[in-house]
Amino acid sequence: MATDVVMPQMGESIAEGTVSRWLKKVGDKVERDEPLLEISTDKVDAEIPSPAAGTVTEILAKEGDTVPVNAVVARIAAEGEAAAAAPAAAPAPAPTKPEPAKPEPEPAKPAAQEKPAAQEKPAAEAAAAPQEPAEAEVTSLDERRRTKSSPLVRKIAKENNVDISQLQGTGVSGRVTKTDILEFLQQPKPAAAAAAPAAQPRDRATAQPRGPQFAAGENVRIEPLSVMRKRIAQHMIESKHTSAHVTTVFEVDFTNVDKLRRRHKDDYAQRGVKLTYLPFIVQAVITGLREFPVLNASMDENSIVYHREMNIGIAVALDWGLIVPVLKQADELNILGIARAVNDLGDRARAKKLTPDDVQGGTFTITNPGIFGSLFGTPIINQPQVAILGVGGVKKRPVVVETDEGDFIAIRSMCYLALTFDHRLVDGAVADQFMARLKETIEDGQFTM
Repeated sequence: MATDVVMPQMGESIAEGTVSRWLKKVGDKVERDEPLLEISTDKVDAEIPSPAAGTVTEILAKEGDTVPVNAVVARIAAEGEAAAAAPAAAPAPAPTKPEPAKPEPEPAKPAAQEKPAAQEKPAAEAAAAPQEPAEAEVTSLDERRRTKSSPLVRKIAKENNVDISQLQGTGVSGRVTKTDILEFLQQPKPAAAAAAPAAQPRDRATAQPRGPQFAAGENVRIEPLSVMRKRIAQHMIESKHTSAHVTTVFEVDFTNVDKLRRRHKDDYAQRGVKLTYLPFIVQAVITGLREFPVLNASMDENSIVYHREMNIGIAVALDWGLIVPVLKQADELNILGIARAVNDLGDRARAKKLTPDDVQGGTFTITNPGIFGSLFGTPIINQPQVAILGVGGVKKRPVVVETDEGDFIAIRSMCYLALTFDHRLVDGAVADQFMARLKETIEDGQFTM
């Protein structure tokens, strides 16, 4: 019996997803958990693994189609079923027979067989592969995946005379994605770069162009919103229309945390874990949520939903948007466990390896624009949660320190923390009490390493 491949739900508020790219086509064999397609939502761009091993027999949603959650997008037949259906499906098992009805007959097929694979162009390899199994075996799986990108990518490459095999792809096994080729086309050409080296500044954190590169004589350039960017926009507007947003900002002394981080960062690095300020902030947030559980809640039209689990969403900036993977049951982890989990979620988010479960179930969110130099901001609540914490940059500056012996000026590591909360549920006094507890925990510097 064929196995249905369905559109997964990539978040609690997500009702549909868009097929960005198929990594397999009808007739291809696939292993269980092997990447089958890529989808886009407002929360995540992700590779979806195959639910079963077998052969792809049907693809029901084309690239670019937006379909509801749980809708069937493809079917996979088990090995025996696929073999039984093969004779009726197509005469492909007999490649030695000539096929006179081929739409692209090559006038010199014998010569093409004699050419070394290294002398043939990728397009010729792709056209000859179904007829010449020997050459397909010589070409590596990695090369085939890279050159056989989606039809849209190949069309863009053809129109701009780009050899896809020369690009470094970010898709599975180095496949070139639409984002890869568009970024390549936006890069200045060598001659143009020499004439105007500063014409296209790039964001050093994301390597993403800050604006379009205009052609000569072009005053306006219009580009369609990506699926992810469109959904992010919808989600942000919905949140502002739903919650009564209020932001409170506290200045927090991170000096003790900074000393603790410096003391342990080499030991953590030897374990393969990068130790940043974020795990300490997560643990402090957990302390605050235990005392003020109303901030670990969500709302619907008539009810307050209190959550026993403390699942902390961590916003991750990507080249193509923003994603919020969730650190599940964060209250059960020490600093090492939190740091390891945060690093893992960030790495898998950038590699499009997150699963649907990784972006669901969040009860409170932390966003960290401080890594880009921001002092503080007023973040938008991640619905249906009721609060989000924005973390500014940790900066050394002179401050007045009060002691029993008197006041003095010292250089301290300071940071602004901004809590945006839903005033429909959370009162200002409760929000400030939560932030005061957060400040106290961080400044004390007593953490479970």
